[in-house]
Amino acid sequence: MGHHQLDSLDEQILKLVASNARIPFLEVARACNVSGAAIHQRVQKLMNLGILKGSEFIIDPEKVGYETCAYVGLYLKNPEQFDSVYEGLKQIPEVVECHYTTGQYDMFIKIYAKNNHHLLSIIHDKLQPLGLARSETIISFHEAFHRQMPIPDLSLED
Repeated sequence: MGHHQLDSLDEQILKLVASNARIPFLEVARACNVSGAAIHQRVQKLMNLGILKGSEFIIDPEKVGYETCAYVGLYLKNPEQFDSVYEGLKQIPEVVECHYTTGQYDMFIKIYAKNNHHLLSIIHDKLQPLGLARSETIISFHEAFHRQMPIPDLSLED
């Protein structure tokens, strides 16, 4: 998980593709004043380094019937159960994120449910059997914003 040295061309490419993952390489090349082949090679390098992890279409959960977004802090009965709980969480399609954390929770997850009744069912029928001592749920009313990580301005670093 090392930090990779990026140059100004890498920085420009990352800013362009972060704002529009479907931007054609030729358009990126024009904006960066280099050839399309150079952009293709740089993007491939950024992917090989794990800096870029591909592109994806984003599904709006509400538009496909998932009206409730919740964050759940998990307390495990036995801290040695991390691996089995992690594997169990991967089998629950409504769990879209899982984080190992510091602080009061052993793990922190994000869930999409069709409604509050469905959320209760997920917590009671799918999460509790994994070996939880207890959980704390926070329901999100609305995502105010979501964004990519900022791309460092290399001209300001030194």
